[in-house]
Amino acid sequence: MADKCPVDHGSHSSDQTCPVDHKSRTIWDSVLPGTSSAHSINSPSLSTEREVSSIPRTDNGNWVYPSEAQFFAAMARKNHNPHAPDMKTIIPIHNAVNERAWSELMKWESGRGGEKCGGVKLVTFKGRPNDLTPKARLMTLLGYSAPFDRHDWVVERCGTRIRYVIDFYTGRGAGPSSNNVSFYLDVRPALDSWEGVRMRAENIWQDWFRSVRSSSTPPQS
Repeated sequence: MADKCPVDHGSHSSDQTCPVDHKSRTIWDSVLPGTSSAHSINSPSLSTEREVSSIPRTDNGNWVYPSEAQFFAAMARKNHNPHAPDMKTIIPIHNAVNERAWSELMKWESGRGGEKCGGVKLVTFKGRPNDLTPKARLMTLLGYSAPFDRHDWVVERCGTRIRYVIDFYTGRGAGPSSNNVSFYLDVRPALDSWEGVRMRAENIWQDWFRSVRSSSTPPQS
C-alpha cells in the first residue's frame, strides 16, 4: 500500500493503480491534449521511474506516483486499450492534478493544529466517478456542467479523521482542440462529521464577513 498512487479508484490491492478511473478514461482522454485513442496494447520502452509526491502517508514517508510503465500496464490489464506515447503526457498531468488537490485540501487544514502532531496525512482514497456529490447534483440541476470525475480522500489530523470530496471539472481552454489542459477542482470537507460541518460553516461565515467588509470599505481616492 505504501507505494501506491495517492488516488485509487476501486482497488487498493495493486501498486499499479492510477488516479483516473478507468471507467471514465475516455472522458479524461477528451480533456488531455496530445493524447491518442489509438488501440495499442504492446508497450514499447516506457519509463519505470516514479515520482515521490508531497502527500504524506500515515506510516511515514510520502505516497509514490506510478511510473509510465505501471500506468500503461494497469490500463492494458483492464482492457482499456492504452496508447503508449500518451503516457508521457498523462503522467505529468496526473501527478500535477494530485498535487493541486492536496494543495487545495491543505488550505482547509491551515491553522487547524495539524502541525502539532507531525502534519496532516492522507489515510485512504477512493474514486467514485459515477456518484455525483449533493453539491454537484444541485449545480447540474441549475444548468452547470457536471464534474467528469470525483475523488474521496480521508486525512488524519492528530487522531481526527476527515473525509474530503473532490469534484473535477474541465476549465476553459480544455478539450481535444486545445493545446492547454485546464482543470477546476472543488475540494471541501464532507458533511458526514461534526468537524466537516464546522469547517464548512466557518468557511461560509468567513466568506460572508469578507464580502461585507469589502462592500463597506470606501474606495480609495
